[in-house]
Amino acid sequence: MFIPTIEGATAPTVSPVFHTLPAATSNDLQPPSEPIRHMVFGSLLAVRATIRHLHKLRYAEANDWSQPMPTGRPNEVMAILIKRVSLG
Repeated sequence: MFIPTIEGATAPTVSPVFHTLPAATSNDLQPPSEPIRHMVFGSLLAVRATIRHLHKLRYAEANDWSQPMPTGRPNEVMAILIKRVSLG
């Protein structure tokens, strides 16, 4: 039913009451996880190729790995990735 308004008339404003539940935290919505470390050892070319391969498999972003670091052995470097793995 349409009721025409009268110019200049004001209506009382009533704020609606919203019943809210406590906000869920991101920890409540995700299964438990823990960090796991991956270490790759080899020549610089082999380490970079492995990182690219794991990226193509969508396992880890290439930028999430550490910079290759020398191990002290001839022609060997290592790179480290710390990734959270779901336990659920």
